[in-house]
Amino acid sequence: MPRDRSIRSVLIIGSGPIIIGQACEFDYSGSQAARSLREEGIEVILINSNPATIMTDPVTADHVYLKPLTKASIREILDKHNIDAVLPTMGGQTALNLAIDCDKAGIWEKYGVKIVGVDIEAINITEDREQFKNLMHKIGIPMAPQTTAKSYLEGKEVAQEYGFPLCIRSSFTLGGAGAAVVWKEEEFDNLLKQGLEMSPIHEVMIDKALMGWKEYELELLRDNKDNITIICSIENFDPMGIHTGDSITVAPAMTLSDTTFQKMRDMAIHMMRSIGKFAGGCNVQFAVSPDEKEDIIAIEINPRVSRSSALASKATGYPIAKIAAKLAIGYNLHELSNAITGTTSAFFEPAIDYVIVKIPRWNFDKFEGSDRKLGLSMKSVGEVMGIGRNFQEALQKACQSLEIKRNGLGADGKELTKQQEILYSLEHPSWNRLFHIYDAFKLGIPFKTIQNLTKIDKWFLYQIDELITLENEIEKHKIDTIPEHLLRTAKEKGYADRQLGHLMRCWESEVFDRRKELGINRVYKLVDTCAAEFEAQTPYYYSSFDQENESIVSDKKKIIVLGSGPNRIGQGIEFDYSCVHGILAAKECGYETIMINCNPETVSTDFDIADKLYFEPVFWEHIYEIIRHEKPEGVIVQLGGQTALKLAEKLEKYGIKILGTSFDALDLAEDRGSFSQLLKDNDIPYPKFGVAEDAETAIELSKDLGFPLLVRPSYVLGGQSMKIVINERELEEHIVDILKKIPGNKVLLDHFLDGAIEAEADAICDGEDVYIIGIMQHIEPAGIHSGDSYAVLPPYNLGDLIIKQIEEYTKKIAIELRTVGLINIQFAIKDDKVYIIEANPRASRTVPFICKAYQEPYVNYAVKVMLGEKKVKDFTFNPVKKGYAIKEPVFSFHKFSDVNKELGPEMKSTGESIYFIDDLMDDYFMKIYSERNLYLSR
Repeated sequence: MPRDRSIRSVLIIGSGPIIIGQACEFDYSGSQAARSLREEGIEVILINSNPATIMTDPVTADHVYLKPLTKASIREILDKHNIDAVLPTMGGQTALNLAIDCDKAGIWEKYGVKIVGVDIEAINITEDREQFKNLMHKIGIPMAPQTTAKSYLEGKEVAQEYGFPLCIRSSFTLGGAGAAVVWKEEEFDNLLKQGLEMSPIHEVMIDKALMGWKEYELELLRDNKDNITIICSIENFDPMGIHTGDSITVAPAMTLSDTTFQKMRDMAIHMMRSIGKFAGGCNVQFAVSPDEKEDIIAIEINPRVSRSSALASKATGYPIAKIAAKLAIGYNLHELSNAITGTTSAFFEPAIDYVIVKIPRWNFDKFEGSDRKLGLSMKSVGEVMGIGRNFQEALQKACQSLEIKRNGLGADGKELTKQQEILYSLEHPSWNRLFHIYDAFKLGIPFKTIQNLTKIDKWFLYQIDELITLENEIEKHKIDTIPEHLLRTAKEKGYADRQLGHLMRCWESEVFDRRKELGINRVYKLVDTCAAEFEAQTPYYYSSFDQENESIVSDKKKIIVLGSGPNRIGQGIEFDYSCVHGILAAKECGYETIMINCNPETVSTDFDIADKLYFEPVFWEHIYEIIRHEKPEGVIVQLGGQTALKLAEKLEKYGIKILGTSFDALDLAEDRGSFSQLLKDNDIPYPKFGVAEDAETAIELSKDLGFPLLVRPSYVLGGQSMKIVINERELEEHIVDILKKIPGNKVLLDHFLDGAIEAEADAICDGEDVYIIGIMQHIEPAGIHSGDSYAVLPPYNLGDLIIKQIEEYTKKIAIELRTVGLINIQFAIKDDKVYIIEANPRASRTVPFICKAYQEPYVNYAVKVMLGEKKVKDFTFNPVKKGYAIKEPVFSFHKFSDVNKELGPEMKSTGESIYFIDDLMDDYFMKIYSERNLYLSR
């Protein structure tokens, strides 16, 4: 049937701030769903408290409410708008929990709002582990032996019955919060107590652990006529016992027999139909025995768009959230077209002729003292995806995307060589186990030992072992003697030129030149959803070493935007927001837009944002080849955070135009000595500083600078390794630690202005004129990273003299740095004097917050300036709105036991919320002060 015409307006509930376990994949889904509904002429009202995402931008919905995700906020919106339906499936567990609370409170019934895209009863069944177990038993779907426990005593009785190892899973939580594998009886009491406390209904499910079984996921869509299509199969590289969000995953499934796959399909469809009648997306997880029997048991089902939906969408090109939104308003699958081909229907299961590998990205260094072992509770903060013609190529490309100072999987001289450390890592998985599997093969540890310790399927291990064999052969040659077929094989398996240079003891550029000489060239293939059975219309590409190139270069003027790579603490979704707006602004100026990024969670990697999307590592070799292929007018680097900025020097060296602020200016801001000289020449105050390359020099400098000192490495983001030290012993220890982590880096020492107030300003500059888009005052005193501090826009108690100094210095620094585009400057204020802490001539973390607070598309303005299409004076800026906006940092400390929760110069927050108040007497504002015991001057 066609869409339900009674639905004229829809409320979409977002997922709130980014936390570990619920990241920006839901903002991607919500953004796609909102665009999908607006295509149908439906009025979209959206609520979300996250200012960093494009989801809460006016380009996404008709009405955006940046409000707390509470029943009170929902009532307020329903009083203002005549809403016909609510779509709660695009905001993860947060949105679903709110929808359920509103349903229990009778809010939807009172306002005549129908829930679409999900069945509340289905949610209750799947989240209540006891109900779910009983239903699966009723319909004949096998599950692991399991029992619910609502008390400590009940849990002890179950453990006594089942024996160890056991799995504890909290009911109604997200990201595996409260879940754990219990190997020993002495660990059980604490983990059971933790699981019960995490559950909002004080309930856990205790399973007999199926350690070593293989884990799979299926992504499904169902319409109102009960038609179901399987979008994607996903196999976990890691066996059962590691949360899917922390596991390397592969699509399509690699090691599953067709018979078992068909059986799994039937089970998933049967499960989806049994839990309720609803139209939309669904994710089903299974475990399969690692033997020839391939016994299947169900793990769980999520009747909503899930974390894996974003991955499945990017893997297949099938826009799951977009189609799910249309199904929710009444369409059926056969009535909708496949957006990739433009000719086939959405009732067409994707077929792919390439391999996808997803690798999670962790930030354990930010959580000092944390348990780094992986288990049932998700700990990763982001992820990357590699696309290749074979598993090995996709794996290498995913490793190149991680930005962990590795050039891929191995072949970089960073192998672990201590046998006992490797064996321990294989048995106790952490973020680096993949690399240690490679190291184990390279060291000669027997295949059987590696398989016994990891329980990873032999097929995957053979793939890695084969790489070692290939490397041994390559190492026998030099660059001028290596056979063409061997070099081609290495490139086909995903090896970077840099890795091959390491193996053959030559420069990366020599490898590049040699393969060009031999005609070993990278080509670009379409992601087409149908294995080339039908012609694709959507320009979504990945690279490989094949014959046919499918990326046709137009004669239009074009620009490339470099994305920000995987989310991590210090560089998150806020940079993707800037990249998307950069694309939109360049389109408005008539440019063909090209996006390069490797993050499957983001909106920038949606295939209908840029004119061409290259889903490739933000890694020099890949970027350089795309630039050579497309020949753009220039490249924008200042929107993608430190990831893109780090490539500016290479772009400059190879004569590639950087649009906006030049490399020299970017480098000048990072070079503390040169930048301080600039400040000195312009009579701008700054704390006394020094630059050291070893601990001895640092101690000598400290005698002049005086303690306390703020010590940090140069060219890093998120306050990485930044620390305040108060004596020579602490200084020496920290310098040694920094140089161990980042060898060859310079270390900056600043006299720390104890007790100072911090503020920051963001501005747009065209090289001549400057417009300050916002000045924010931090509530915490100096010493806490700006990303971890509550901040108020505009400042709440800085006098006119201070504001005048900030404005004067911001304009002067922006001009002196020859800024073209955005700039962020941070200040310390003490004794009515403003000091410069640092300047970043790029998009900052705070730009999306300011854009949302003032409802102005400042990034668009800045990009038009970068492109030379506009000057600052050409824009008409609206007057500043009344009231205040507060940025509230959000942390995920609950994911880590025994973690150091103390805030300092190194950023630890995973996300943020925005809160609006009318005046400084607002209860929320006063609460912040009472909690932090700070004095409010008014």
